Amino acid sequence: MSELRARVRVGKRGVIVIPKDVREKLGISEGMVLEIKVEGNKIIINVKDLWSELRERGKRLKVNVDEAERELDEDEELWMERLKP
Repeated sequence: MSELRARVRVGKRGVIVIPKDVREKLGISEGMVLEIKVEGNKIIINVKDLWSELRERGKRLKVNVDEAERELDEDEELWMERLKP
């Protein structure tokens, strides 16, 4: 990956705007989660694709979605029964 440098100004409330060419190069779009790490006097920003990360975590779960949905429905029915006068 070729080096790309940019200068940015810190605005009100610490807002930093990432230049368009940098966002495009890294695939950063609105709503994405960026991880910020401080090492010495450096700020390191890593691009995180939250949806891909959640999908990966979901693959490791041992959950039967149908069974979980059924349990939620049963709990909702019990709750509704308690609300009846």
